Amino acid sequence: MFGWCGQALHVDLTSRTVQGETLEEKVLKDYLGGRGLGIYFLIREGDPSCNPLGAENIMVMSVGPLTGTSAPTGARYMVTTKSPLTGAITCANSGGQFPAALKKAGWDALVMKGRAATPVYLWINGDKAELR
Repeated sequence: MFGWCGQALHVDLTSRTVQGETLEEKVLKDYLGGRGLGIYFLIREGDPSCNPLGAENIMVMSVGPLTGTSAPTGARYMVTTKSPLTGAITCANSGGQFPAALKKAGWDALVMKGRAATPVYLWINGDKAELR
């Protein structure tokens, strides 16, 4: 589907696992943009009763179909999670080189959960990703 990679990367910091997921075209159309995709994952995988600052909360970093293009706001990504202030879904956006690099690597979203026992970082090189 034009504008999307059709892939999400799930990162579990607790178990130190990284796994890709192919996204259905219907999901990408129904939950349009980085914000829509972030909300989709929070609805699907998030626990509305979880502690927003706890390891069970999830954080989604997602891009839209215009990310990486020369379109206005084409260098933005959304961060979506459960807010510690309101307890509701919240999102913020940011820009720079990261969103285009994420898209170029083949990912529309990073879905992160858990808590690492020691400091780690996510290494992505195309379709390869691992916690180091």
